Amino acid sequence: MPRILVADDDGHIREVVRFALTQAGYDVVEASDGAAALAAAGDVDLCILDVLMPEADGLEVCRRVRATSRVPILFLSSRDDELDRVLGLELGADDYLTKPFSPRELVARVRAVLRRATEPTQPAAIKRHGRLELDAGRHRCTVGGAEVVLTVTEFALLATLLDAPGQALDRDELVSRAYGAGHVITERTVDSHVRRIRQKLGAAGVDVIETVYGLGYRLRETPP
Repeated sequence: MPRILVADDDGHIREVVRFALTQAGYDVVEASDGAAALAAAGDVDLCILDVLMPEADGLEVCRRVRATSRVPILFLSSRDDELDRVLGLELGADDYLTKPFSPRELVARVRAVLRRATEPTQPAAIKRHGRLELDAGRHRCTVGGAEVVLTVTEFALLATLLDAPGQALDRDELVSRAYGAGHVITERTVDSHVRRIRQKLGAAGVDVIETVYGLGYRLRETPP
């Protein structure tokens, strides 16, 4: 049974989320502040973090968790602030939901993120492009043998581009191929994830993603 951390300083929100998730078959761990969330984050399969919490806010918790772990992270926020949304995704979150939210939508998003994190892969699921290599079986990205740590969402997007070198993919097609039909992610969210992938790969010395202005992205056909 997947174990999920629900970190929010609002006891009513925690109760609503806990009820929805337990009804869906998940084990739930609660935290009322950032310090408690950090203490619990190492022993769960997914973290749901409120952005505004005492001790350490959700963005800081995300940053510190991402320094050592790829555990999927979903943000909750009472502010529909695009800057918060983009910053959270750039720090490594996998999804973002604004309060008030539908418990049914929350459960659907949790299922989608966990599915991407735990989908079985084929034995020969290694993709290479020059010095860049993705090993889906081990969820491992390397450049010249040195590991580049990617979130579940970043890994899925990069793997999708690697499947079609030189082919321009618009944002909707990129999301559909990476997550399956019916998954809705805004264009700005896709751009944030791609920007983060570029930063990580750039720090490792490779530049493989090109922007197709007015459309989306493509993988450079010739490896650098």
